[in-house]
Amino acid sequence: MGARHLLNLSDLGPGGLRRVLDHARARKLARSGLPNGTADSDAPLSGHVLASLFEKPSTRTRLSFDVAMRQLGGEAITLAAGGLQLGRGETIEDTSRVFTQFVDAVMIRANRHRDVEAFARVSGVPVLNGLTELSHPCQIVADILTVEETLGRKADGTLWAWVGDGNNVCNSIIEAAGLLGFRLRIAHPEGYAPDAGFVDAARARGAEVELTTSPEAAVAGADVVVTDTWVSMGDSDAEARLRDLKPYQVTAGLMAAAAPGALFLHCLPAHRGEEVTAEVIDGPQSVVWAEAGNRVHAQKALLLWALGKLD
Repeated sequence: MGARHLLNLSDLGPGGLRRVLDHARARKLARSGLPNGTADSDAPLSGHVLASLFEKPSTRTRLSFDVAMRQLGGEAITLAAGGLQLGRGETIEDTSRVFTQFVDAVMIRANRHRDVEAFARVSGVPVLNGLTELSHPCQIVADILTVEETLGRKADGTLWAWVGDGNNVCNSIIEAAGLLGFRLRIAHPEGYAPDAGFVDAARARGAEVELTTSPEAAVAGADVVVTDTWVSMGDSDAEARLRDLKPYQVTAGLMAAAAPGALFLHCLPAHRGEEVTAEVIDGPQSVVWAEAGNRVHAQKALLLWALGKLD
């Protein structure tokens, strides 16, 4: 049996995603009150080493994977792609074969999803996608964990609304809707739709995924409202994006159309005055800081899943 990779959220399967979520929550509760640098009592990854490889800037992913390994009893090595022979022309496959000799798992934040797939194809250890232009699976586990602990119920059956660019984060939320069965409405301008393959796959699982150009229609009655930056890393059309997406700003007025007590999510970094107003992201419905903090608990459960310690 080959290494267990997490390249997209669907790699977990419905049962796997639920196990990851429940384990993340249980492990978080079990260490309540401990300093962040203290290892969990069982230290399940003692002796294990994670290599985190970054081609893109990172704050939350970098911090959460490092701290996750420390809390699980293991160690983490953080590497920038430009500081490796990869930056001088060594192939992604050869780099992967070298990593396999030294570490027990690899997390990659990459410019191109196909490079993560190529790395994983020859890797003898689990590979986790820390963000590509196509998907951001680790982020969505933290999002769902935040929603469930804040609402006090499982996400299954809730109604989510995505407003803005149908980007990598949106694609992974679509996958989550297919795996868990929550309803999802996506409001986007023409030309900014999410990946059709993700939509089709979620619908094939029975998920109710609606696409619209109306933010008001998407948000109406929603339990969760999500957005993301309009200009992502690597985008070269910032001026056009800011113009096209301006009508999709999440405002207090738009949030008022959602269900009473609806939550606001944003994976961060945020640009107040662009995709969301300060009134919303810094207001009482925003759970973005809990969402950011839950990244470490999500990573811990995902690492244990990838290393075969969650079955």
